[in-house]
Order: sequence, then structure tokens, then C-alpha cells
Amino acid sequence: MFRRIELAVLAACAIGACDVAWSADRSAQVATPAVTGVGRLATPAEIRAWDIDVRADFKGLPKGSGTVARGQEIWEAKCASCHGTFGESNEVFTPIVGGTTKEDIKTGHVAALTNNSAPQRTTMMKVSTVSTLWDYIHRAMPWNAPKSLSTDEVYAVVAYILNMADVLPDDFTLSDKNIAEAQARLPNRNGTTRDHGLWDVRGKPDVKSVACMKDCPVTDKIASTLPDAARGANGNPADQTRAFGETRAINLSSSNSAVPDAAPKAVAAKSDGLALATSSGCVACHAVNTKIVGPAFKAIGEKYKDRSDAESYLIGKIKTGGSGVWGAVPMPPQPQLKDADVKAIAHWISTIDK
Repeated sequence: MFRRIELAVLAACAIGACDVAWSADRSAQVATPAVTGVGRLATPAEIRAWDIDVRADFKGLPKGSGTVARGQEIWEAKCASCHGTFGESNEVFTPIVGGTTKEDIKTGHVAALTNNSAPQRTTMMKVSTVSTLWDYIHRAMPWNAPKSLSTDEVYAVVAYILNMADVLPDDFTLSDKNIAEAQARLPNRNGTTRDHGLWDVRGKPDVKSVACMKDCPVTDKIASTLPDAARGANGNPADQTRAFGETRAINLSSSNSAVPDAAPKAVAAKSDGLALATSSGCVACHAVNTKIVGPAFKAIGEKYKDRSDAESYLIGKIKTGGSGVWGAVPMPPQPQLKDADVKAIAHWISTIDK
């Protein structure tokens, strides 16, 4: 990521408004107008909107703090439904916690990455900087409401994740002042290398390829896919496409399921209720006819079809969440949804087959 001065200069130079000379450490030395009256330097507010990254040396980290105990509360309310109570779940995503030992914390190298003693690679096995955890959670979590966590809540969630991995004690308060202490105990902190082309353009390339312009395959092939028996374990990925950002989901119901749709759609908008459920991120956990993480919308409608208060009951469930009705995976609350949208979704579910 570019830092503040680079962003300011590049904002103007992107349209040819200046010529820039860069020093060896990539800070701008000269920024002179190239074309009079074209372009301008970015305003401080515009720079702040772009400048949200947190570097490995913690530059860009906002001030704040959060306790492990508070992180557990947030986790159980907003994170456990996808990641498990202890970050161990493999139902929706790869587990976050697991595969690391006290010896790994001492050495900074995760032994399981070399001896293949863990069944799969977890986040805590791979991540080498605490800033990566902080930055990603800040930008993209929770799944259904990214960027909704406050700064202190992000600190708390990161503290709880590190606590589950035995990096931080139960009574720890993580903050911008002591986050380097957590970095010094990260299991894979010494597991990275700078000897590659992505770090230094003069370094060895990350890949070695030879241009081939003969005997080209007639059709494209995906280099790596899950076994057929596992691909639909949690439903059709095309029905679970996240409503935030660009996505490409494999459609297992199509005749050519091995090829991603050129312009995938989360779910065909058959009604206003379904369209709202799609745009609100509900289809990340629910499909119309198939159980994914949560029950199918039709199964919910069928269960409560004889209740006179079905719609109001579902409104309450959507707003406040719940657990135990459909299994062990809890339904997280959805406070970010507008009341009118919640009512429309609840009405659609309760009348889905009527």
C-alpha cells in the first residue's frame, strides 16, 4: 500500500497532472505540474479515505484498545456462526485457530507447516504479522456487515483470536501501545522470506514460465478444484456469493459446473424479498431450497407456516438472532438491516410457498 504522501501525489499524477521523481525509499522528492490547469492534489479527506492500511511495522494503526473478554463477547455474537466458538469450525471457512504449539511461539516457526502434522493449514499457522489480522478484520468482517466494527472492537476480536491460539493470556488488553508484544509471540512470525520478486523487483521471480504459442488447448481448464464429492458439501457456491465487492462463484447447478460464470449472480431475483435477502448478504448462509450453514428459506417457511405470528416471529429472529432451533450453528443478529427490509424479508419467507 502507498502511504500518505504517495497517495497525494499519485492522485494528481494519475491523470497526468505532474511529473514525480521517487527516492530509493519510495517517498516523493519532486512533484511538479506537467500540464497547467489539469488535475489537483488530493485533499486530506480524500487521502484518509484511501489510507486505511496497517503495515507490518504497525504504521497506520489507529489508537485504541480491547480486552480478550470483550473480544469473546463480540466473537460469540458476530463471528462464531461462521468460525466456531473457538475458531475451530470448518463448516464455512478454514479454521482460524489450531495447528500451532508453545514451541512454535518460542521459535516463530510453525513446525506443522514442514512436517504436515496438521490436517489442514489454519490462519494462525500461516499469518506472520498481527497487522494482517487487524487490517483484514477492520476491512472485511463480519461477513454480513463489513467495516461495522469499531476500532476498539477490532482490537478486542484480535485479542480473543490470539488468546485462543495461546499467544495472549486471558486478562490481556491489546492496544496500539503493546501490539508489538503480541507480534513477538506470533507462531509464524519468522516464517516468511523476502527473497522473491514480489518483494524486490530485482529478486528472483515467483514463477517461471515459458511463452507457448502452439498446441494450445481448445478449452480453458481450472488448475485446481475440490473433489466432486466435496464441492457441493455446503450447497451451490453461486447461491452464496457475497453481496459486497466483486466475486466469481462456481455454479454447481449449471451444465458446465467446472467453469465459473462470466458474470455470476448470487440468486435470481424472483421477488423483492429474495432480492433483499441477496443484497443483504443472507444468501451467504441460506439458499432458497438447500441447507447451507443455516436452513433453506423454504424450510423456514414450511416450519412456521401454521403460526399466525410467523412474520413477526421471523422479524425478531432476523434482528436479534438465536440458536438451538436449527442445530448448533447460531444465527447472528442483523442490526445493520433497515426495519423495512427486515419486514420484507420476513414476509417473503413466511409466504414463500403461498
